[in-house]
Amino acid sequence: MVRLNRIYTRTGDLGETSLGNGERRSKADLRVETYGTVDELNAVIGLARLHAEAEIDAMLARIQNELFDLGAELATPDTGKPLEFEPLKVVDSQVERLEAEIDAMNARLSPLKSFVLPAGSPAATHLHLARTVARRAERLMIALSAKEGEPVAATAIRYVNRLSDHFFVAARIANDEGRADVLWVPGGSR
Repeated sequence: MVRLNRIYTRTGDLGETSLGNGERRSKADLRVETYGTVDELNAVIGLARLHAEAEIDAMLARIQNELFDLGAELATPDTGKPLEFEPLKVVDSQVERLEAEIDAMNARLSPLKSFVLPAGSPAATHLHLARTVARRAERLMIALSAKEGEPVAATAIRYVNRLSDHFFVAARIANDEGRADVLWVPGGSR
């Protein structure tokens, strides 16, 4: 259980923070940047939820909780050393649930004949923003995993990859099941 009695600790005043395993890192460290971007994504989802209908809102509420788990996983790299606690991990069933939700939502949509611009309803626009932040988080996770001694679980990377797809399809649902999508017109302003 998390218990926060004090919000500020002054331990980060010199530009360092603690990982979940107690290791100190620079706040500019790629691992810290990565889980910070996951936190940013969570905040963007909060904005989308302000405008989402009940069906999408319920999915987004679950995803927000899962992103806290993902942030905890990224903040506690697997060093092979035993910990005094069981670290949180994203699991395959979470990826599978995203895939099932994507498929169910996508079945309600007409196939696309053009790219969709990130526009439309407020919910759709915020979901498109969430999609782009999820893609950035994925790029950071890949870059982090490529560094020596910086493991990132393949399941976590798959989860974030599916998450951006989930936001795309949910944005189309929020745009009157795709009928209010704003489509790209190639060269349309020449």
